[in-house]
Amino acid sequence: MASVVAAGSVVMVVVIGILFTLIVSAFLSRTLLKGEASAFTLELPPYRRPNIGRILYTSLIDRTIFVLWRAIQTAAPAGALIWILGNIVVGGQSLAAHTANFLDPLGLAIGLDGVILLAFIIAIPANEIVVPTMLMVYMGVGVMTDVPSYEALRGLLIGQHGWTMLTVVNLMLFSLLHSPCATTILTMWKETRSWKWTTLGALGPLGIAFLVTFATATVARLLGG
Repeated sequence: MASVVAAGSVVMVVVIGILFTLIVSAFLSRTLLKGEASAFTLELPPYRRPNIGRILYTSLIDRTIFVLWRAIQTAAPAGALIWILGNIVVGGQSLAAHTANFLDPLGLAIGLDGVILLAFIIAIPANEIVVPTMLMVYMGVGVMTDVPSYEALRGLLIGQHGWTMLTVVNLMLFSLLHSPCATTILTMWKETRSWKWTTLGALGPLGIAFLVTFATATVARLLGG
């Protein structure tokens, strides 16, 4: 039964993602982008015999190294912030714990908690560190760490911090709908050179994420979930 519920939750999240893509596209087409020409052009380059040197350069330099450098530029500040929040203690608690407690009312209102919201804020430069950041704050340690087993993870999240099915579903929904990472935001700015579209692209999905998770949490609580 648990596996059926888990599979159904994942399918539901995927369907919601597709649904909101269509809704937002239709809304923008009828409001901000009304009358704007829409076209998609795919230009295929001429076929040439592969050049080994060019392939290696493109793969190693133009793709891997440049992408890693952009990742370092955005992830390094996040790493420094995580270390500061996790290792500076005030009044017997780390700054991360204080910040999570401050965010707790907002987090609980949308079916999450303050630790999860803090993790998403810290992870704006790199969304991949959301889960490690959550575990770090939950465990009260000063560095990102791992959990030795699924049972230990289950005990930490459900046993110690009260995660429920609502928490899991809304975490998936928030991950799906919330604002893109810093690299994507920078790309939007480079492509559009418009603060309006960059801000809309960053804050629009975040607003939708809050609305959807708040609605989900409200309905679940009304139904006694």
